Amino acid sequence: MLHLFRILRISMRALTRNKMRTFLTALGIIIGIASVIAMVSIGSGAKSAIKDRFDAMGSNLIFVRPGSVRTQGVRSGFGGRSNLKIGDVGAIERECPSVKAVSPNINAQAQLIYMNKNWRTQVQGVSDKYPDIRKWEMEQGSFFNEEQLLGAEKVVVLGTQVKQYLFEDDDPIGKVIRLRRVPFTVIGVLKSKGQAGGMGSRDDLVCVPFTTASRRLMRQTFIQSIDVQAVSAEAIPLAEMEITELLRDRHKILEGMPDDFQVQNMAEIAENRQNAIGTMSLLLGSIAAISLLVGGIGIMNIMLVSVTERIREIGIRMSIGAREKDILMQFLAEAIVLSLAGGFLGIVLGVGLSKLLKYIPIFSRFPAIVSPSSVLMAVAFSVSVGGFFGVYRARKASKLFPNGALGYG
Repeated sequence: MLHLFRILRISMRALTRNKMRTFLTALGIIIGIASVIAMVSIGSGAKSAIKDRFDAMGSNLIFVRPGSVRTQGVRSGFGGRSNLKIGDVGAIERECPSVKAVSPNINAQAQLIYMNKNWRTQVQGVSDKYPDIRKWEMEQGSFFNEEQLLGAEKVVVLGTQVKQYLFEDDDPIGKVIRLRRVPFTVIGVLKSKGQAGGMGSRDDLVCVPFTTASRRLMRQTFIQSIDVQAVSAEAIPLAEMEITELLRDRHKILEGMPDDFQVQNMAEIAENRQNAIGTMSLLLGSIAAISLLVGGIGIMNIMLVSVTERIREIGIRMSIGAREKDILMQFLAEAIVLSLAGGFLGIVLGVGLSKLLKYIPIFSRFPAIVSPSSVLMAVAFSVSVGGFFGVYRARKASKLFPNGALGYG
């Protein structure tokens, strides 16, 4: 143990003799580890933001969207055809036992006007069950009821961002706003759900009865999508099967022909997005790891130069009794100490960069999350790099002959 401490002390003394060279040698490791931590933290933050986004959208959710359409051999994406009708919504609610609630969705961008203020936002034409399906509570007033839905009344519920811009601190309940030149009475304000994990604000919208949206605003008979809530998480697969069979029958799709709609549950959508973010994180981490590898090669090159500069020192040590193993351990210890010191500074810099990323517009949408695994991975990598690239340099130093080393230079 004393022998090991003596080697470490000698290594530290050798490294501090030339501080600038030591710092430049470690710089590659510092930058590489900081890059790995910062890039992995961006990926972790993005995955967390997407998870929060889908968690806030509601539970046991299934989405039904129009299918794709092929025109002259070219297939459009999902939503390329308008084949979902209001009748499909009622049929799903009546004939699918595993379904608890259903809400159609007719949406479009529109300009809202109140007195001398105007605001362009997303208009959602939905049913009275929408807040229950999406787990969205009210901050003020109330959501529209079934009677207002059936009567296609001109009532509107505001998101908090729209309310803040149009009314600021005033009470909006009972006020009249114009939506596509049609007057609507404000009856409620939804509770804020905040940002959507890089996908825009969830509070920048207004909700109106889908009957009103269909007849008075968009003047269309088809709907963009259907939100379905299954009776339980376990019933989601059965609900999907029931919806698929019902819509194939209603749309008169022959056996063997593809669906003209898409049924997808929240878990599948979240998993797809998480996989995409995971791929991006892996790519970013790989790029950062390459910079760490380049830094390790730089360490080896500078260390080899230092061996040449210290040939006489090695010769003196060997002539007074240092064994080949002692020289090997000393230079290997220097490499590991250098890598550990660079790793520590890299971790500090990486964590600091992760905290500062929120002030950069392109990264501010995703909160950077520094995970312990990324720090441990960076430390392990730095020690491995130091050990791997230090071994060759240490072996070269230990193989020198004392007579030749003393006569060098």
